[in-house]
Amino acid sequence: MKRQTKSLLEELESLSKNRDTKHIIENRANNLISSAIHLLEVIERNYSPEQAAILEKKLLIAIKNRDQGKFSRSLKRSDDINETKRDSQD
Repeated sequence: MKRQTKSLLEELESLSKNRDTKHIIENRANNLISSAIHLLEVIERNYSPEQAAILEKKLLIAIKNRDQGKFSRSLKRSDDINETKRDSQD
């Protein structure tokens, strides 16, 4: 039975690939989470608590379902409702 061995260089290359991938994933996740937190804070400042809660839910559902348009459509509907309320108050 022939034993297969890897060279030291091959071992180091495989380690760096795994480490780089893990580092990239961790870095992107940290950036994404930070951006999402900032987005939620902006939503909370610009919408009523009820609307903000709905938009937060829609954002999470859009991410879960991998549907970018879902949140955009919800945001547009929410803005349309706000405009209608403003028009009726004038």
